[in-house]
Amino acid sequence: QLGLGDDGLLSGFFAKTDTPGLNGDDTALHLAAAADTQEWSYSASFTEVGKNFNPEVGFLQRTDFQRGWLFALKRWRDPSWQHLLELRPHIAYRGYWGGDGLHETGFLHIDNHWEWKSGFEIHTGVNFLHEGVREDFELAPGQVVEAGDYDDEELQLVLMTDDSQPLSFNMTAKIGGFFGGDRTQLTPSLRYRIGETFNARLGWTYNEIQRPNNPEKLEINVGSLRMTYSFNPKVSLQALVQYNDATDVVASNIRFAWLTSADAGFYLVYNETRDDDVGLFTEKRREWILKFSHTFDVFN
Repeated sequence: QLGLGDDGLLSGFFAKTDTPGLNGDDTALHLAAAADTQEWSYSASFTEVGKNFNPEVGFLQRTDFQRGWLFALKRWRDPSWQHLLELRPHIAYRGYWGGDGLHETGFLHIDNHWEWKSGFEIHTGVNFLHEGVREDFELAPGQVVEAGDYDDEELQLVLMTDDSQPLSFNMTAKIGGFFGGDRTQLTPSLRYRIGETFNARLGWTYNEIQRPNNPEKLEINVGSLRMTYSFNPKVSLQALVQYNDATDVVASNIRFAWLTSADAGFYLVYNETRDDDVGLFTEKRREWILKFSHTFDVFN
C-alpha cells in the first residue's frame, strides 16, 4: 500500500502458487487506486486470477477470470435544507471476464442516497445487469436457465430507519429482469440490540420469478435469524438459523468464541442441517468444530 497525500491510496498484490499437477497460469494480481475527500470518493481496481492459482487457504470464489471495478460518489449538503441532511449520487460498475474471454458478469449501478437528519434514508437506483452462462443450469426444480447471454435492467429501492436506535428496520426491493425473465425481490429485516451486550437480526428474502416461456411463477422464500450475546469484549455466543422453502432445508449454526487477542483464541462451533424429506424435519448433517489459535512474537 502507498498513501498519496491525505486522500489517495494505491494498493495491490501479486501472488503465485506451486501445486503438484498444476503447471503454469498459477498467479493472481490485484491493483487498486482510491481517493476519498469530504465531497468526493473515487476508486478503480483490476484483478486477475489464473486457472491454476490454488492458495489452499482463505476464500477463493472464482478462478480463471479478470475483474474490473469503477466507482464515483458525490456528497452534497446544503445548510438551507431544513430536514434533509445529505444527498449521495453515485455510479459503480463491476465486470467479470473468463479466461476464454466470455463476459461472465456485468453490473452497472446508478443510484442516489437521500439521508434525513432523523437518520431515515431512501436509496433510489437502477441496475443494468449482464450474465454470460456457459452451460445450462437448474435455478430451481423444473426451472432451467439455458446457456447464452442475458441483459436485463431492474429498479432498486431501499428504505432504512435510524440504525443507531435499539430497534431499526431495513427494506430492499428490486423489480426488473432476471435471466431474460422477470423478478420481484423483497428483503425486509428487523434489528434489535440491548446496549453492547445483545443484538439480533431477523431477515426475510422473497423472490417471485417468471421465466420466459414458462407459465408457472417461481416463488422462493429464505428466512434467517442471527443473534449475538457478548459476555464481555472477548467472550461471545452467536447463533444463526436459516430456512429455505424451495428446498425445505433448515440450517443452524452456533458458535462460542473466547478470544485471547484480536485474531486468535478458542472457538467451539456446532452446525446442523435438516431437510423435509418425509414431511418432518429429519436430521441430515451434524458436526462439531473445535479450533484454538495463539499469536506470539518471535522477537520478544
